[in-house]
Amino acid sequence: MKFKSRVLLPMFIITSLVIFSGFGCKQTNPKKYIVNLEIWGLFDDQDAFTEIIDNYKKANPNIGKITYKKLMPDTYKQEITDALAAGNGPDIFLIQNNWLAQFANKIYPAPLQFLTEKKFKDNFVDVVASDFLSAEGAYGVPLSVDSLGLYYNKDLFNAAGITSPPRDWNEFADISKKLTKFDVSNQIVVSGTAMGTAYNINRSTDILNLLMLQSQTEMVDSISGQAVFDKVVQKKSGNSIPGQDALKFYTQFADSSSPQYSWNSRMHYSIDAFSEGTLGMMLNYSWQIDAIAKKAPKLNFAVAPVPQIPGNPPVNYANYWAFVVAKNKTPDTTGIAPAQATLVTNEIRVEEAWNFLLYLTTKPEQAIAVATGVSGTGQTADSNFDPAINYLEKTNKIAARRDLLDQQKIDAKLGPFVKGNLIAKNWYQANSEAIEDLFSEMINQINRGQASVDVALKTAAVNVSQMMGK
Repeated sequence: MKFKSRVLLPMFIITSLVIFSGFGCKQTNPKKYIVNLEIWGLFDDQDAFTEIIDNYKKANPNIGKITYKKLMPDTYKQEITDALAAGNGPDIFLIQNNWLAQFANKIYPAPLQFLTEKKFKDNFVDVVASDFLSAEGAYGVPLSVDSLGLYYNKDLFNAAGITSPPRDWNEFADISKKLTKFDVSNQIVVSGTAMGTAYNINRSTDILNLLMLQSQTEMVDSISGQAVFDKVVQKKSGNSIPGQDALKFYTQFADSSSPQYSWNSRMHYSIDAFSEGTLGMMLNYSWQIDAIAKKAPKLNFAVAPVPQIPGNPPVNYANYWAFVVAKNKTPDTTGIAPAQATLVTNEIRVEEAWNFLLYLTTKPEQAIAVATGVSGTGQTADSNFDPAINYLEKTNKIAARRDLLDQQKIDAKLGPFVKGNLIAKNWYQANSEAIEDLFSEMINQINRGQASVDVALKTAAVNVSQMMGK
């Protein structure tokens, strides 16, 4: 999508005695060092950052080279972990919003005097603060945030006389039942929804997390850290176990004895089934829009906001990546004159890495000095350049910055996800991959009849508590 107007980023051209340092603050004492920065990322090609890097280098004479390396998703986490352990990792890299617990001792937060809690919360949607803001400061800053949306097949809806997507889960269940078709052998030939199983549904545990958070399930105790998603909640209307209610609702769609039966472990993978036109609804993230359109260009589908629980505050579930700064690394001064290279400490490297990230991700709000550079070569940065807008226009992703969301709300493709980001939530996980495995196995045990919903939930809670170190 195209943004109608750009945010003005005022630039003032001054002499080389004023440099860009101290997290965007102008300083009067020149430091004639130069440092290189390396960024490791995922999904995005170098082109997404070329203009941003070029413009930043013109504004900051302390920067030599900024290189970007794209890694493969399957090996990314292990490569990052190994590189950091060896001391030769990147200066800046991406982590998923559930990875902070595993990387907190390997990264350096932005000092609060440069990125205050207020500025952080003013810049980003709420879930980012819950994921990355602590008493020590902000550990990560994203360019984009994503949350779940409801994909639906418009042709199947039209054939069934259904005029609009469901707004709540009661409507969702009714529509799923209407869309589900069986053959003479009682085998599913058209599925109303991809819900109920673990391993043939893309992001199945995210959907379960969504249902739990929407039902106001407390996932872990904020003081003890113990898993409490299996606990009884006392209400005026009576006691309930919201986590159990969410798990029961989810798994009923894969229970052949349930009136809501519409899915099983023998079905094609959810994204494939939807692309084939044999699946009426599925929950997924915005990045699947282009993948589905490419896989099935003639498929008539749309995306709507996720259904909600009537009477409860609206909630979505977030899944996204944020940039962080490596804590310890020997500064890269390759190709830099020895007199300039010897001035570069790890502290300076960290500051310059955070300088770049604040320029990249936060709303421009102050003048940035443009110096002629230590080399003496004069350069002028683009005064109307907003890095985040440049990135979002190239990648067609959803903004993490609040001030950029209003224009994306009206975008037919991204609008449902923009609204979802404003209500998205998450919960602290000591090891997100291991917890995902536990939730998947919990679902699978219920599908196989190896455990009842309440027993599977309690077992998972015990295992998560042990994983959280409680």
